[in-house]
Amino acid sequence: MISWLLLVAAGLLEIGWASAIKESHGFTRFWPSVLGIGGALASFALLTLAVRDLPLGTAYAVWVGIGAVGVAVAGVVWFGDTLSPGRVLFLGLIVVGVAGLKFLES
Repeated sequence: MISWLLLVAAGLLEIGWASAIKESHGFTRFWPSVLGIGGALASFALLTLAVRDLPLGTAYAVWVGIGAVGVAVAGVVWFGDTLSPGRVLFLGLIVVGVAGLKFLES
């Protein structure tokens, strides 16, 4: 169970570091750059701990899925990205895939 919590935390950090990288404007802004790089390192570290007990393919897919959906939502909420029905559909499919992997490993 702790490995799954580490993995979810790693995925949530991915949302944060990717958003910070966007705000860094190509690493020209100091604090968003620091948060982006630090968040990425922390996310990778937690992923590394999670794969000690979880299958690599499952852990990586869940990590990427959390990050992809989370960053897409962050893009809509904070960065003005558009949200189309097709985008919602395919993000939903990612969520279903991640949930399915979790249930298979339980």
